[in-house]
Amino acid sequence: MIDNKIIKIASNTKYVGLKNQFTHKSSLKNSLCGDSIKVEFIANKSKIKSMRYETESCILCEASASLLASKVNKFHLKDFKKDLRNIKKIKKNKNLNFPLNFKELKQILNKKTLKRINCVILPMEALFKAFKMN
Repeated sequence: MIDNKIIKIASNTKYVGLKNQFTHKSSLKNSLCGDSIKVEFIANKSKIKSMRYETESCILCEASASLLASKVNKFHLKDFKKDLRNIKKIKKNKNLNFPLNFKELKQILNKKTLKRINCVILPMEALFKAFKMN
């Protein structure tokens, strides 16, 4: 189920480690499996500038957090919010149509790992919580 691509993505530790420098932060725990994540963001009203995180989680959640942290500074909050909502729809519809900005998630979330979608979207749900998005 876990292939070398996922391991490689998860092993990128560039954004791992909280620095207690943030404008927004949150922590979240997956009630199904016990994965947990803490995130810190530096953002202004329209754009996220950086993300840091710490996890006690499976490799799928770690890989997802790594991908998210590497992408957050490229989007405006409004666009990012729309993309994240579309990713959450994958959970309901089990349709693996990813927003263009998140096509890299295909490396983590596929037919073999779809049952573990809660692990993959935990970092994104933490972002939603930090910015009080619904």
